[in-house]
Amino acid sequence: MAQSTAKSAPSTAPSSSHERVLIIDFGSQVTQLIARRVRESGVYCEIHPFNKVDAAFLKAYAPQAIIFSGGPASVTEGESPRAPEEAFKLGVPILAICYGQQTMHVQLGGVVEGGHAREFGRADVEIKKSSPLFEGCWSVGERYPVWMSHGDRVTELASGFEVIATSENAPFAIAVDEKRRFYSTMFHPEVVHTPDGAKLLRNFTHRIAGLKGDWTMAAFKDEAIARIRAQVGDGTVICGLSGGVDSSVAAVLIHEAIGDRLHCVFVDHGLMRKDEGRQVVSLFRDHYNIPLIHADESERFLGALAGVSDPEVKRKTIGKLFIDVFEEKANGIGGAAFLAQGTLYPDVIESVSAIGGPSVTIKSHHNVGGLPERMNMKLVEPLRDLFKDEVRALGRELGLPETFVGRHPFPGPGLAIRIPGEITKEKCDILREADAVYLDEIRKAGLYDKIWQAFAVLLPVKTVGVMGDGRTYEYVCALRAVTSSDGMTADFFPYSMDFLGRAATRIINEVRGVNRVVYDVTSKPPGTIEWE
Repeated sequence: MAQSTAKSAPSTAPSSSHERVLIIDFGSQVTQLIARRVRESGVYCEIHPFNKVDAAFLKAYAPQAIIFSGGPASVTEGESPRAPEEAFKLGVPILAICYGQQTMHVQLGGVVEGGHAREFGRADVEIKKSSPLFEGCWSVGERYPVWMSHGDRVTELASGFEVIATSENAPFAIAVDEKRRFYSTMFHPEVVHTPDGAKLLRNFTHRIAGLKGDWTMAAFKDEAIARIRAQVGDGTVICGLSGGVDSSVAAVLIHEAIGDRLHCVFVDHGLMRKDEGRQVVSLFRDHYNIPLIHADESERFLGALAGVSDPEVKRKTIGKLFIDVFEEKANGIGGAAFLAQGTLYPDVIESVSAIGGPSVTIKSHHNVGGLPERMNMKLVEPLRDLFKDEVRALGRELGLPETFVGRHPFPGPGLAIRIPGEITKEKCDILREADAVYLDEIRKAGLYDKIWQAFAVLLPVKTVGVMGDGRTYEYVCALRAVTSSDGMTADFFPYSMDFLGRAATRIINEVRGVNRVVYDVTSKPPGTIEWE
C-alpha cells in the first residue's frame, strides 16, 4: 500500500542538528544512487525536484552542501530545467553532475553546445591538475575509468572555473572553481561503472564540505521512536503486515515506541513462499508478543483469481482484495486513528518525477486508489526516509532475525506473478515446493547472501518426460537468480553446472508436477520487469 488517501503524516526527516546534503534532481534515472552513495558515507541527504526548490525551501532545509543530478533534457532548449539561483548564493559547496554541470555553467555565464560527438558508456579521464575532489585516489597525469552519458557538452567555462580533467569527447570532464567550492563533472560518479566514484563523493562531502558523517542507524532508531511517540500520543496504530522486510521492520520499530497500542493485520493471500505465513505469525505473535490478526483468506484470493491470466489484472485484483480484507479486519479494532505503512524513500521519490509529474505506475498491486476515505486515518510512515539497505540495517539494529532482515525481495502479489497464466491451488503448491528446494540448495551452497534475488517460476508449459519406466506429462520450472547493487539493474548469477545439476535433480525428484528445469540467464537493464 504505497499510496493512500489517509491524511499525510508529518515529515520523518532527521532533526536539523544533523549534517545534511541537498540533492537537486533534474530527472536522472540514477539520482537515487547519488543519495545512496552519500548516505553510505554517513551523511544524511534528501532528493528534491528542481522545480520544488526555491529560496524559502533552501532557507528551511539549510543544506551544508548541494549536489545537482544529471537529467535527460538539453540545456540548449529554451524550457529546460534550471537550478534555483539562490543555490549559488548560499556559500556552500556544490557538486554538479552531467546535466547539472551544464546548467551550472550556463547559469554562471558559460556556454553549452549540442552537435558534438556523444559519449555514452565507459570513458577514461586524464587528470591535469590536483584537487581535493579526488585527493587520495587519483593522481595528476594518470587516466581513470568513468561512466559518461551525454550528448551536449560545455564549450566555454563560466568565470572562475578551470579544467582539471579531460576525456576524449569531454574537454571539460572536470571543471572546478576552488574559491567558491563549485565542482562539476561530465561523468557520473554515483554509478558502479565509475570505480572510484564513491571516493569522489566522499571527498566532496567530507574533505570539501567538512562533514564528519553523523548519520547512523542507531541514531535514526532513537529519533524515529521519539517521533512516533510524539505523533501518536496515546493513540492506537494499525499496521498491515505482508511478511516482507519493510512492513516487518516498521512494525517492530513502532512496537518499541508504543507497545501494545500497535495492532498488526496479516492478510495471508495464499500466494506466499512455503511456510512464510507460519513464520510471520510465529515471529510477531509468539516472539514479539505483538497483537496480531491473522486473516487466512487464501481461498478467497484464489477464487477471485480463477480464470485470470493477464499479469496486470492479477496485480490489481490482489491489491483491491487486500484492501477489502484489511479494512474488514481493521474495523474490528476499535479506536484506531493511525495507519502504519512500510513506505520507503524510493516510493516517496518515485511518486513525483522532476521532469514529467507522477511517475509511471510500476507497483500496480499497491497503486489501486489507496484506502477508502471512510477509514479517516492518519499515516505513520517511519521508514519513508530510508532506502532498502538502510531498512535492513535498521532491522538488525532492532534485533530482527537475519532470516527476515536478509531475505530476498518478494513482490506483493507473490506467486501470482511467478506463475504466468491462470493461477490454481495446484500450481501454487507445486511452485512453493520447487522454490523451497531451490532456496535450500542455494543456502547449502553458501550463495544466498551473494545473490540479490532468487526464485522459481512455474511456466505455463508441460512436456513429456521419461522417469524410471514411465512417461510423465508435467510442468517446466524455470530458475532465476540475479546479482544487483541497487535493484535498478541486474545480471544473472553465474552458477556452476554442478550446482544447477543438483538443484534440478532435487526438484524433479522431490516435486510432483515438474519434470524439466531450465535456468534463466536474462540480464535486467533499467526499466525491465521480472517474470510475468
